[in-house]
Amino acid sequence: MLAVKTYNNDLNVFRRTMRLMGNRFEISVVGSDAEWADHCIDAAASEIGRVERLLSAFSEDSLINEINRNAGIKPVKVNAEIYRLMERSLQISELTYGTFDITYHAADKKIDVKKIERNSVKFTNYQQVLIDEKNTTVFLKEKGMRIGFGAISNGYAADRAKYILQMMGVGSGVINAGGDLLTWGLQPSNQPWTIATADPDQESHPFSDINISNMAIATSGNFEKNIAISNKKYLHNIDAQKGFPVSVLKSVSIVSPTAELSDAMATPVMSMGVNAGLYLINQLQQLACVIIDDHDRVYTSKEVDYLS
Repeated sequence: MLAVKTYNNDLNVFRRTMRLMGNRFEISVVGSDAEWADHCIDAAASEIGRVERLLSAFSEDSLINEINRNAGIKPVKVNAEIYRLMERSLQISELTYGTFDITYHAADKKIDVKKIERNSVKFTNYQQVLIDEKNTTVFLKEKGMRIGFGAISNGYAADRAKYILQMMGVGSGVINAGGDLLTWGLQPSNQPWTIATADPDQESHPFSDINISNMAIATSGNFEKNIAISNKKYLHNIDAQKGFPVSVLKSVSIVSPTAELSDAMATPVMSMGVNAGLYLINQLQQLACVIIDDHDRVYTSKEVDYLS
């Protein structure tokens, strides 16, 4: 664990980097006791591991896998945690007109692009997911439908880790979940946590410092990953409704009170484009965004001026 010393008091930033949920997590806590900080970070890492197991679609006995196995057959009773996560996911799908969607179709081992496009309409449809609050059940109406929380799992895990750390008395810290940041409290210097936003092609030239204390920021970008299908290169952000790569925007960063919400909203805004994305974010309280298009033009929502 790395301790970053400060210059005006006895507080340090204790930091540890780990491989969790298939991503690089860096957990930082502010304190004066290295042993206590180490104990806190252990607890946060354990909670992230618990969330990974909870949301796994690979374990035979996981609730997510049971929901998927019973698609088109019967509702599955779930615990309160998964039910609330499902409920929030469907609310975001409604808010984004289905651009955010946790449903998908299990692709064949041999990828067929035309088949993916046909199935995306039938099986990628949040409106085919029925939840029953009284009985806490989830039912996928179409046989062959699947759900997965990959789009928000890192954010949700970060939120849960923050909750554990706060319950242990950590008044200030940062969780970096694969490049997405969740912060609370202040730095040891009593200054807010800030992030410099920049064009990914000109990282040494930030255009603004954004105050993200007690907030979370997640970025979705076409510069991050790509997949290869039939010797063609496709960008990793795919429009859930059309099944085609997004090529208009270079990156979208969303600032919100929770890592889960920031995580969930970043990719939909990528799919919506500048005008629709900004319009949506400007209608919502406590959300802000920074958009960079493929001509390196920067667009910001009205809340960014408040945070800068």
